[in-house]
Amino acid sequence: MKKTIPINRRQFLAGATAGGASLVLGQGRVWAATGGQENMTQGNNSGFWPDDARLVISISMQFEAGAQPERGASGPFPPLDPKYPDLPMQSWYDYGVKEGIPRMLDLWERTGVKVTSHMVGQAVDRHPQLAREIVERGHEAAGHGQTWEPQFSMTPDEERAAYRASIASIERATGTRPTGFNAFWLRGTPNTLGILRELGFVYHIDNVSRDEPFTVPVDGKPFVVVPYTLRNNDIVRYDSPALSVDGYLADLKAEFDLLYQEAAGRRRMMSISTHDRISGTPARVWALEQFIRYAQGHAGVRFMRKDEIARFALTAPNVPTF
Repeated sequence: MKKTIPINRRQFLAGATAGGASLVLGQGRVWAATGGQENMTQGNNSGFWPDDARLVISISMQFEAGAQPERGASGPFPPLDPKYPDLPMQSWYDYGVKEGIPRMLDLWERTGVKVTSHMVGQAVDRHPQLAREIVERGHEAAGHGQTWEPQFSMTPDEERAAYRASIASIERATGTRPTGFNAFWLRGTPNTLGILRELGFVYHIDNVSRDEPFTVPVDGKPFVVVPYTLRNNDIVRYDSPALSVDGYLADLKAEFDLLYQEAAGRRRMMSISTHDRISGTPARVWALEQFIRYAQGHAGVRFMRKDEIARFALTAPNVPTF
């Protein structure tokens, strides 16, 4: 049975903002999953990242469309009594798989960037060919739960069953097993990390406390956190209140500029979050491409998948602990 949700995800993220399979050889090269593409301009010998990259940028592409509830899903339309099917809202989500992800996949191809796609299992079950294409084009398939139901109120058995189902859905469609995880609303339970480790996960992203990867102890061993973002999250920046694409682009550049400056003396990472039905529109893809080209014009900038970052963090020196 579905649980009562007091606020929708957009409200949660807005409130938070207002308040505030690769191989790693030691510190050697981290190769992209297809063909060894490195996605990096010339380095500057900082020593904080593989190949002496100065700043790492990691992009999430959330694959959620198809898992939303048929009634009561959040979106740009006014709320509708849940006793009626919300057909326009469903079409808004459909845009994510019909236009949004295909357009973003072409963007990543043009710019040579590899991303991490957090996939809801039910969305994968309904659009397996799209999930397969994401992986075939060199991107990471990561876990994002099995349904739209949040994890924070689940029992351990419910969590474990949901994550196993999600793993099975992703494996069935893509032939790969996810090693990274993102909880609904970023809200897991005190049991989440232990269950993830038990199921073979290496990292999660449900933490916004640092601008670099770090580890937390889980069952006596380090478990990697690759921090997520609210300030560079399309749900927040295009919705509460909405920014123009020029405004969002300016914010991305400002964030990049300061992190790039700081990266001369410490390990720095920039995270960007995109969602299938939100960032996949023409104007927003244009803004993302302008930013990527801008970042690639700086020496030592590397775009990395989150599984690459996590495996590097497990072996690199001076990675902070929680």
